[in-house]
Amino acid sequence: MTVGRFTPETTRLDDAARAGWLYYVAGNTQDEIARKLSLSRQTVQRLVSLAVSEKLVKVRIDHPIGRCMDLAGALTERFALQSCDVVPSDPGAPGLLTGIAIAAAAELERVLKSDAPRIIALGTGRALKATVEQVPRMACPQHRIVSLLGNMMSDGSATPYNATIAMAERVGAMHYPYPLPVVARDQAELRTLHAQEAVRNTVALCQKADLTLVGIGQMGRTAPLVVDGFMPEAEMDALVAQGAVGEITSWIYDREGHVLDCPFNARVASVPLPKAAERRVIAVAVGASKVPAFRAALRGRLVNGMITNEATAEALLASG
Repeated sequence: MTVGRFTPETTRLDDAARAGWLYYVAGNTQDEIARKLSLSRQTVQRLVSLAVSEKLVKVRIDHPIGRCMDLAGALTERFALQSCDVVPSDPGAPGLLTGIAIAAAAELERVLKSDAPRIIALGTGRALKATVEQVPRMACPQHRIVSLLGNMMSDGSATPYNATIAMAERVGAMHYPYPLPVVARDQAELRTLHAQEAVRNTVALCQKADLTLVGIGQMGRTAPLVVDGFMPEAEMDALVAQGAVGEITSWIYDREGHVLDCPFNARVASVPLPKAAERRVIAVAVGASKVPAFRAALRGRLVNGMITNEATAEALLASG
């Protein structure tokens, strides 16, 4: 258990950090803290809660959970992974993102602590948005945070789950958003968009990333591509009939992890999928609906690392 050590912006955060340390590290009761700080018990209670909500206090479990470790080892062996992190599942909420978000944030933090400049490339989606929310505030001006896909809808509005800007603001790093829509109207427009110097620079950075984190999207009418308005249901139905099982940064692939030759992929503006054999590419995802897409990405070596939960890991191993 540790107390975060970044410069407080206000005296209130300073008091919260002190109260959090006395409560979680020193083991004082709230009444004892109230006496030591000359505050009311109600004030101490609010300060301790503030320390948690502002992530001044971080709780880490040092005891390895044997079942999760066994699952991670089995997945690493089966899919020749460079890294695999399996977190416990909540039996009542097997799709809960908090556990994998904390684990993915810890992976990011390890890279961010490097004094040498690093490039981190991020996909988008609910899992990565949750991950960024778990990253502690840091000062990392030496690093660059880069987006793998467009941050705009076709009408020019911002996409709802882009993680790059929020991540860069959280750690004080330079950021390179991908200044394009997720999908172009046609191939002619796509060629024009990709000819922009800013786009070429962003693509070049993504291809040199020291760490790439991506989400996994399932196919079907509940797919993020459909729910978030990038694809009509009829087109999704046709792709599923063609053999589509998943997508990463909007690139749709089949059960063997091969990117499909289809009209939608011909209009995808995202950076080409990174070569996982050459770079660290980690997928962050949970849930039964993600299993076919996750398995295909592993089979096709679209990723070489994964962060998931116990229930999803068991399903991946059971599915072969």
